[in-house]
Amino acid sequence: MDLGFSPEEEEFRAEVRSYLQQNIRACIREAVLEEQPLPREWNVEAQQILNRAGYAVPHWPVEWGGRDWSAVKRAILTEEIDSMGVPRPLPFNVALIGPVIAAFGSEEQKRRFLPAIANLDMWFCQGFSEPDAGSDLASLKTSAVREGDGYRVNGQKTWTTYAQHADWIFCLVRTSREERKQQGISMMVMPMNSPGITVRPIRSIDGIHHINEVFLDDVHVPAEHLIGEEGRGWDYAKYLLGQERTSMGNVGFSRRRLARIRARASQTQSRGCRIDEPAFRRRLTWAEIELQALSITQMRVIDEGSAGDTGSAGPDPKTSILKMKGAEMLQRASELLLDTMGPEAMCNGASLEGGDPLTEEGSERSAIVSAYFGSRKYSIFGGSNEIQRNILAKAVLGLGKRT
Repeated sequence: MDLGFSPEEEEFRAEVRSYLQQNIRACIREAVLEEQPLPREWNVEAQQILNRAGYAVPHWPVEWGGRDWSAVKRAILTEEIDSMGVPRPLPFNVALIGPVIAAFGSEEQKRRFLPAIANLDMWFCQGFSEPDAGSDLASLKTSAVREGDGYRVNGQKTWTTYAQHADWIFCLVRTSREERKQQGISMMVMPMNSPGITVRPIRSIDGIHHINEVFLDDVHVPAEHLIGEEGRGWDYAKYLLGQERTSMGNVGFSRRRLARIRARASQTQSRGCRIDEPAFRRRLTWAEIELQALSITQMRVIDEGSAGDTGSAGPDPKTSILKMKGAEMLQRASELLLDTMGPEAMCNGASLEGGDPLTEEGSERSAIVSAYFGSRKYSIFGGSNEIQRNILAKAVLGLGKRT
């Protein structure tokens, strides 16, 4: 494989970078670069600007706003969005429910939802995980019983990211009981202001409210909000997981964070770890080397995927290495970033100047400490690293197969 980029691809990179610099407000990019929580309206503004340039949903079918770009160009776009400090298009919209509706929804559903999903006129959240159904998602218990012109839905979803911002939720529900628990599952969408939907916040260890519990009590869902066919929700969920998985390495995000670490560690007045300390410099340099290896691996996976379809509705198993190593890289970078603060980071739960760094909203100290604690989740959500290792062992290395 050729590890270099063609002149056309380099020209595309420069075009994307220029557009982002000129059109995304500096205050938004600065907040992202400093890893501050963004208000809802800034995420909407950024995605609408990306959508106007065709940057929000390039992997979608062309008739619904997609661009006929190579996987390499899409990877360049994602990396530049991350590197430039631009909020990514909302993944629940553009990488999850959007492609499912484009592939399996009715024509009426496509016309109603897809333009609004791409432009973030509708903000979706994902209702998959339940208290007793996380990694073993097929054990979900939320039920949808057919009644007249719709369904009556009862159950509970948890770890629902941005439910407090969402206009709609897409859910996996059980519409029938079958011998195999993967059967009898359906996918449907419903407005978050439907009677019977209650959102309860979960405050996570990073001090930021971004996950929630969602309770569904006798929620009426019209039959036209069923996506595709009843009982095929598990197939749609597998298809959903196969969308744009090559961006899970988060190369641009990690590169941006490592550059920030080097800059902070180069400040002579720093009371934390400094670049002139051999042990810290060795750790940072090793992280930069591993990031370059991850970047090359990501391009190899993209290149192999472009050469031919695996023929599977699910994700290419080799993307598991991107997810796993990408998570580890983000966690390592967050540790290095915290080290640049030294004792200012936390002292018995408080900063040296007094106060809890997790409650000093808007401060750099708060953002860095929150980034450290928030990075713990990267090796869990989207399939834990243990699950990714099992996938690699079985599907890529062929281990555990009977001979």
